Amino acid sequence: MTTYKDIHGTQVEVRSDDPSNPVNGQIWYNTTDSKLRGHTLNPAGAWSTGGAMNTARYALAGAGTQTSALGFGGTLDPPVSALAESYNGSSWTEVGDLNEARYGIAGAGASNTAALAFGGYTGTARSVNTETWNGSGWTEVANLNTGRNALAGAGASNTAALAFGGASSTGKTETWNGSGWTELNDMNTARYSLAGAGTYTSALVFGGFASPRTVNTETWNGTSWTEVNNLNAARDNLMGTGANNTSALCIGGYTNTEVNLASTELWNGTSWTEIGDLAIGVRTSGAAGTSTTAISFGGVNPSAGKVAVSEEFNLPGAVTQEFDLS
Repeated sequence: MTTYKDIHGTQVEVRSDDPSNPVNGQIWYNTTDSKLRGHTLNPAGAWSTGGAMNTARYALAGAGTQTSALGFGGTLDPPVSALAESYNGSSWTEVGDLNEARYGIAGAGASNTAALAFGGYTGTARSVNTETWNGSGWTEVANLNTGRNALAGAGASNTAALAFGGASSTGKTETWNGSGWTELNDMNTARYSLAGAGTYTSALVFGGFASPRTVNTETWNGTSWTEVNNLNAARDNLMGTGANNTSALCIGGYTNTEVNLASTELWNGTSWTEIGDLAIGVRTSGAAGTSTTAISFGGVNPSAGKVAVSEEFNLPGAVTQEFDLS
């Protein structure tokens, strides 16, 4: 006979109180209250319309949070863009341009006043340039060791970041300490047009093009990459947000059937779960935030072309529910 544990991996506990830190899917019977209860992460996240960017573009980068984001670089197809815009939770404002216009760029940073831009394609060459943003202007700092575009970045600070992957299909990883880049261990699967999330010591990489598009996910512990459970859908030109390697969001992208995805997947440290869709399928947009509060902006859509639209994601917190036994 199939049991609840066989299906869900947990068994119904009998206990005198509620657990202090229940896991997703945990069920227990509270003998003190005579109640059967269960815990869920409530993955019913939803996207809503945010303020539109001033300039529609794609292949740009993002940094910051849902209410304090920075979008920079990209392409207007043509030209290559150096534009930067700051988001305050409701509207975008143009701020100082990058010193070097480029697309397929990566970013990191805590807010719209402290960000890092690195890599990208100038239209003629893969860039090694790194620039730091202080809220009013960009300053060129030490170069990447390997010039590349279509790479991914992670980091909640403009003084501590991670750069990984990129064209042409590299697995190279570099860490930024505020003054220079140091090459560390490569990813297990080399790829470009990938996504990343987390910090320079606790990062996640997922998706990308590795001939063909991949579902591969890897977690970074500050030293090396480890393969973990795959995405549900293979995609490249996707976006990622998240605080660390146990909590991330996979947004949009482009599939093996050449369809722009609106689907979003949530990473809980163990596996990916499909949750609320974007209003429109986009790829190569910018993104910022965490796995519970995020923003996606810009990008390209086959029917609309390059877009200026922003969408904001919100995920309700975990909940404990009671079950009626009558």
